[in-house]
Amino acid sequence: MARLRVYELAKKLNMSPKELLQELEELGVSVKSHMSFVDEEIANIIIDLLEEDRGKKSKQPSKSKRESDEEIEKEVVEKKKRRKITLKPDELKLDIIAEKIGVPQNKIIQDMFVKRGIALRPGQILKLEEVDQILKEYKVEVELEEEQAPEEEIDEFELLEKKYQELYEKEKDKLVPRPPVVTVMGHVDHGKTTLLDRIRSTRVAEKEEGGITQSIGAYQVEVNGKKITFIDTPGHELFTEMRARGAQATDIVVLVVAADDGVMPQTIEAYNHAKAANVPIIVAINKIDKPNANVEKTKQELVEKLGLIPEEWGGDTIVVPISARTGQGVDELLEMILLVAEMNEIKCYPEGPARGVIIESKLDKKMGPVASVIVKDGVLRVGDAVVAANTYGKVRNLFDDRMRPIKEALPSQPVMILGFEDVPDVHSNVYAVESVEKARNIVEKRLERLESQKQTKKHVNLEELMKMMQEKDKKILNLILKADTYGSVAALRNAINKLQSKEIELNIVHAGVGEISTSDVMLAAAVDGVILGFRVKVNNKARKLAEQEGVDVRTYSIIYKLVDDLKLALEGMLEPEEVEEVIGHGEIKKVFKISKVGKVAGVQMLDGKADKDGFVRIYRNGQLIFEGKIESLKHYKEDVKVVEAPQECGIKFAGFDDIQEGDELEFYVIKKVKRKPTFVEEQMAQEQK
Repeated sequence: MARLRVYELAKKLNMSPKELLQELEELGVSVKSHMSFVDEEIANIIIDLLEEDRGKKSKQPSKSKRESDEEIEKEVVEKKKRRKITLKPDELKLDIIAEKIGVPQNKIIQDMFVKRGIALRPGQILKLEEVDQILKEYKVEVELEEEQAPEEEIDEFELLEKKYQELYEKEKDKLVPRPPVVTVMGHVDHGKTTLLDRIRSTRVAEKEEGGITQSIGAYQVEVNGKKITFIDTPGHELFTEMRARGAQATDIVVLVVAADDGVMPQTIEAYNHAKAANVPIIVAINKIDKPNANVEKTKQELVEKLGLIPEEWGGDTIVVPISARTGQGVDELLEMILLVAEMNEIKCYPEGPARGVIIESKLDKKMGPVASVIVKDGVLRVGDAVVAANTYGKVRNLFDDRMRPIKEALPSQPVMILGFEDVPDVHSNVYAVESVEKARNIVEKRLERLESQKQTKKHVNLEELMKMMQEKDKKILNLILKADTYGSVAALRNAINKLQSKEIELNIVHAGVGEISTSDVMLAAAVDGVILGFRVKVNNKARKLAEQEGVDVRTYSIIYKLVDDLKLALEGMLEPEEVEEVIGHGEIKKVFKISKVGKVAGVQMLDGKADKDGFVRIYRNGQLIFEGKIESLKHYKEDVKVVEAPQECGIKFAGFDDIQEGDELEFYVIKKVKRKPTFVEEQMAQEQK
């Protein structure tokens, strides 16, 4: 019986593969991905069910305008009932919040514990999530004041990027699909360039007079009425360098693996770079026309060495056998690229000023400074004022990927720009702005600020991990490992895996053999990682680049020294644990009423001590009636910090006067104790005991 793939069935139903997968899940039809097969009989049943469901939905009456208006009005009234408070970042403390919302601190502690199971302490510094829970309980809304950076420190070039990030959030309904931008990667001599040449020769205006006179680093092809942009600069170093500069141009990576050679060291390196970029990967198994080609063995190596499981083996990696030399399978590869683009919903903001990525730049003898750019958003036009990281200009001329003059460029279109004042930084973002004056001001201020700071981009190093990790909820350390032999790599992996813990995740982004190169440095810069080398050297270019990029590179000749350094760094990443220590007990022997002060307890210390900077719990008949701070502590008439047993003292409790003779007191302090991660090796040893 004939079978259909899910994406083919989606075409028949005029749906996206993603929508169909959701529908199939609801109907109880078990399929793994858009490449899964569906029997023709089942496909016909699905078509009938979905068309019937669509018919029912179209007949369902929609809510009346009156009902909608009533719901909106109800929501507005509910919002008006809520009070609003404003908090500064340094005011996220329980006592301050209690004062602002007019609820006693002790009541908040009791309510949050009983109703929401959250244990709080008086005066505790709160996380935003805890503040949110408290305010929800008392129907109060909060507005958090942001500390404004000094005006001279604002980088307007960076603000342009933030503007697009906000635009993508606020204007989601205005985003439209754009052609995918594809980078081809893989081991040397596995056919990357041959594949790109094959696609270009068959898809780009064949036999055009004069041909392509000058490459601009990228070109666009058309497949079934849809466009794909290819970056014509194979090599994962450039790919990662672009990401390290904050300008990710690539949407999809095609990883080329030769069927007669299998997965090689550079294949692994290229895969790790693509994986770190978090972009979809399609594998093209090339050279299937060769007599010694072994597609099945190559697939097995993809699983064993890269963890990529082909879809036909039950995984989710699209694998397409091709021959770049003969053209076999290339059309199917292009179709799969379009399918992956559709599944990943690659979109752009099509209106307004343009944003793009510079993929190549140079000083041309005839044309002056030129830049090859892939437009990401908006429309770039001749006459636009543009700004890059280090220079600005006015678009004097635009050329497409075949060096034909054009008036405007749309999203994902590769173009060459003439008109920059200087050669722009390669792999920088470029933005169209209101005027050349505005562009000039942005660049001049930026260069002045960078000159005054005289510091390069700072990346993570082992000494600064603690500070960096305190700002993140999930603690992850990215590592790039280089060693002298594969045996050493395996030993390093085993040693590092034993340092894995519940508190901190060690993520080995890439591990390889040989000296530490510029490629390793750029990967570390892109993922904010640390490079650890074992019995290998750092080449001169890599050392200079690491200094420029602020990447921490460490080399070792003894493995236990590497492990010890890593252990110390991991311990520094954990915030100290707060531990409660009971320091004494007492009993209220007499209650004094003092005008303008309130009630003061005459206390007999039974054991230990009372600390003015600590906390106290008051019990009556075995029941907790108060937990909080000591407002004042006196021994006779003098203010003191500590009173030890068996002395007597006078205590005024902060915000609490309902005290009686015979009430029992428990004094305690909160101590910060240094935490150590529970390493896998230690945990296993404890379990064995």
